[in-house]
Amino acid sequence: MKVILASGSPRRRELLEQAGIEYEVCPADIEEATNEVEPYRVVEDLSRQKAMAVAKSHKGETILAADTVVALDDKVLGKPRDEEHAFEMLSELSGRLHQVFTGVTIVYPDNTINTFSVCTDVRMYDLTEKQIRDYIATKEPMDKAGAYGIQGRGALLIESIQGDYNNVVGLPLAIVYRELYNR
Repeated sequence: MKVILASGSPRRRELLEQAGIEYEVCPADIEEATNEVEPYRVVEDLSRQKAMAVAKSHKGETILAADTVVALDDKVLGKPRDEEHAFEMLSELSGRLHQVFTGVTIVYPDNTINTFSVCTDVRMYDLTEKQIRDYIATKEPMDKAGAYGIQGRGALLIESIQGDYNNVVGLPLAIVYRELYNR
């Protein structure tokens, strides 16, 4: 089965390759705005918007869209605007348990739509200001929800996770695979 990946995320591409899922990249061109406030609803709504935007030009194909956010005390943390914003986010996450939500929408060739979300609990070590600034200096956090990438140097910041590791990377791969192939 081939899917149209409605995302430009290199991490999502790597995960699909890891699973042997054939794909074509067609990033959704949307504003990424939602009126939802609960983290799982935010990611479900944004993934659905992305999928529907791409489905318009890819009728009869399987569309896969996803959106990931970090939530701390139900406050949604998206991608940092700049280095100072990244510092604020990482300072807030330091020493705390937070959640990573990924919303996934699959639009099948018959126009059936399946939208769901997955949540993973992540605990970050207590970080010093220097550790945070050194990590930001790598530029790794700048395009990632919550200002860290667990699959890169950001792994050094993480004390523990409970749940799907790939969900934190940006796509709950095993669940997506089952949804695609058990339909």
